[in-house]
Amino acid sequence: MKINMVSLFWILGFLFITLDSNSQDIKLSRQERKEVRKAQMAANFHILDSLLNAKSFVLEADYLQNGYGYRVPVVSGLNFIKVDNLKGVLQTGSDFRVGYNGVGGVTAEGSIGSWKIDKNLKALSHTVQFTLLTQLGYYDVLMTISSDNHATATIKGSTRGQLTWDGHLETIDNARVFKGHNTI
Repeated sequence: MKINMVSLFWILGFLFITLDSNSQDIKLSRQERKEVRKAQMAANFHILDSLLNAKSFVLEADYLQNGYGYRVPVVSGLNFIKVDNLKGVLQTGSDFRVGYNGVGGVTAEGSIGSWKIDKNLKALSHTVQFTLLTQLGYYDVLMTISSDNHATATIKGSTRGQLTWDGHLETIDNARVFKGHNTI
């Protein structure tokens, strides 16, 4: 019995040594990690470029900020800006109350007017400007999207003031948003 136990420990010991030698992690140097990150950002920049040019994306907001700098965390599924070819949706919402749109805020849906994309190849970012004509009014939208998928959009309407959506971009198919009723 003692010999069998000793044999078992020797076999397990050799097994762990071979497993350990085969599972060596490849450690990248700091410069190599920097190069990999740079290549990922460049690839993301080109993917975002095709997404923006197709006019098919959703900015899901993690934060909303008013013109005075007051910033609040929000539910991204209820606070979004959707662009789908020639149509667009601006929506704010809340889990805590019922608003004009049924989800605690306002929903403005309409047609997209002017559209302009500027690329910054050095910073690997995009700036998108467009107008949205809805039943609630006319809105100017200025979006800034970096290649790490962080996006901000500042909306100015016909009245004084502005609202900023701060979040990330998703494709329309991957977006998990719930559109409320159109606010009239």
